[in-house]
Amino acid sequence: MIPAITWEDNYIFLLDQRRLPREKKRLVCSNIEEVITAIRGMAIRGAPAIGVAAAMGLALGARSIETNEYKTFHEKFLEMARDIELARPTAVNLRWAVEHMKGIAREMQGKSVDEIKEALKRASQDMLERDVEINRRIGEHGCTLVPDRATILTHCNAGALATAGYGTALGVIRAAHEAGKGIHVMVDETRPLLQGMRLTAFELKEEEIPATVIVDSAAGYLMRKGAVDLVIIGADRIAANGDTANKVGSYQLAVLAKENRIPFYVAAPLSTFDLSLNRGDQIPIEERDPEEVVTLDGHQIGPEGVKALNPAFDITPAKYLTAIITEKGVITPPFGKNIRRLAAK
Repeated sequence: MIPAITWEDNYIFLLDQRRLPREKKRLVCSNIEEVITAIRGMAIRGAPAIGVAAAMGLALGARSIETNEYKTFHEKFLEMARDIELARPTAVNLRWAVEHMKGIAREMQGKSVDEIKEALKRASQDMLERDVEINRRIGEHGCTLVPDRATILTHCNAGALATAGYGTALGVIRAAHEAGKGIHVMVDETRPLLQGMRLTAFELKEEEIPATVIVDSAAGYLMRKGAVDLVIIGADRIAANGDTANKVGSYQLAVLAKENRIPFYVAAPLSTFDLSLNRGDQIPIEERDPEEVVTLDGHQIGPEGVKALNPAFDITPAKYLTAIITEKGVITPPFGKNIRRLAAK
């Protein structure tokens, strides 16, 4: 697996996912502004990955604050935290990571600024390592739900590239492959940026997991033919009732799966749950540049001047979910009660 993000010396290295699969190029970030730009520009993407990137970016930013006085340091650090939290609004992991780092800086009042800076760097590295372990546990729990020789449909990219490593939805797929279940994966191309075809198919090919790319609009036809056994997606935020925000197109897959009596699973760490929101329509949906829709790889594919809409995510109501796979186990309906019960463990 190619790591999406690493910290080496005083620099953060990000695998530039906009260039995959043609080129494996790493971006070098020497300051927090460059990390924010990389997150906004989707050089790094995926809810867990941008959470780790935000934590590392804050640790990097903290090192640039030239003062030995806690109050001045803390004020500048909070400004950085506000800036990076606004980089992308839908994925709750980013906000969770920022709050975690703010808590460390707050609790270490009375320590030297240098000690706080070192603690922030250690915390961001711990977050990366913990995310990999969490994803492996998600894979283990999810593997039990995958039948032998199953064909799995997945949408967008929820693999090692979208996390610190191993993946959430792709973590389940990896675990099933490693268990010798003889699976096959159908990969939605995932317009407009083609994260399924460019990233998920790339990861599966690297791991030698059998996969076939399909156009987004073919999913219903293939489900009705009986060519899909289950659907597994990741998530960017999950409300307290189980409503799930994920890459736009996820909702229609869930409706199609229910119509065709196909299990529909969400794989996500508990850090993706936002228990402050009672339902999914409270989740902010990022609207991205319409140019992403009418251009492809920098080339105009739509008529000049045509209008386009580009919501990056949609909300899948909990009633369409069969289960949510987490690092602590599988959550089944009733989601509201069972989410809070598992989160409290």
